[in-house]
Amino acid sequence: MSQYKTPLRYPGGKQRLWQFIHEILTANDLVAADYVEPFAGGAGVAMELLLRGRVRRVHLNDSCVGVYAFWHSLLNEPERFCRAVSRASLNIETWRHQQEIFRNRVSADRFDLGFAMFYLNRCNRSGILNGGVIGGLDQTGEWKMDARFARNELISRIEAIAARKSDIKIRNWDAERFITQYVPRLPEKTLVYCDPPYFRKADRLYPNHYKPEDHQRIAEIIQGNIEHHWIVSYDSCIEIQAFYEGRTSFEYLLQYNAAKAYKGAELFIFSDQTRVPSRSSLRTIDTALVASGF
Repeated sequence: MSQYKTPLRYPGGKQRLWQFIHEILTANDLVAADYVEPFAGGAGVAMELLLRGRVRRVHLNDSCVGVYAFWHSLLNEPERFCRAVSRASLNIETWRHQQEIFRNRVSADRFDLGFAMFYLNRCNRSGILNGGVIGGLDQTGEWKMDARFARNELISRIEAIAARKSDIKIRNWDAERFITQYVPRLPEKTLVYCDPPYFRKADRLYPNHYKPEDHQRIAEIIQGNIEHHWIVSYDSCIEIQAFYEGRTSFEYLLQYNAAKAYKGAELFIFSDQTRVPSRSSLRTIDTALVASGF
């Protein structure tokens, strides 16, 4: 099991890029500043930066009530959550039960929903909540449903994050509301990293996803309302490039493991005041920059 800080696996998870984000912080005199993710998901970069001491406080938001329930339960009931991880039965009957809780997430108990989100994320293929259980329902695959459920390691991650509860703020707001109402109240020395759902194939990966017009609207909101330093990352496509036309950007290759390993082109976009490090100073992990706009 990897040594990442977040307990969640997430489609397109970019925790491997935390060193690159740290380079951005350094280049813009933002080390030990506040750090924001309006589309938190697994919050991989946020947890790496916080637990490694690169930022002082993180502000997370996710419109998915299941994701919010997970982070809320981890931060506010860590001992109970760790007990649930330790005692969880890894069998299809339990998997179906957790699936049913998540299916009825609007009315579910918040702790139960948070744990169901976590359980399915760890037991499903590539962490995709509708991706099916690892090993199949008959558990005859090469890997079984316990393949990504290393209890002791997961408990250690949960405990480490919970110990920093006072430095983690979590919201369950629509991203537009979070950007327009919450972000403006943050200190001047703040970096906002927006990682919206992918433009293409997002319906296969996320409980909440956008239509093309939603992507265009959020692009306008980000560019029109965030006065702090900001970064946006997306799957690279001509539509997204058009929404952020004129902004400094570059394309890079990132390896995914959604059902099968493959490499896809992604796009990083920067606010005008954000200084982007030279290529020679980028220390990304498992990535290859293939084109640059700077």
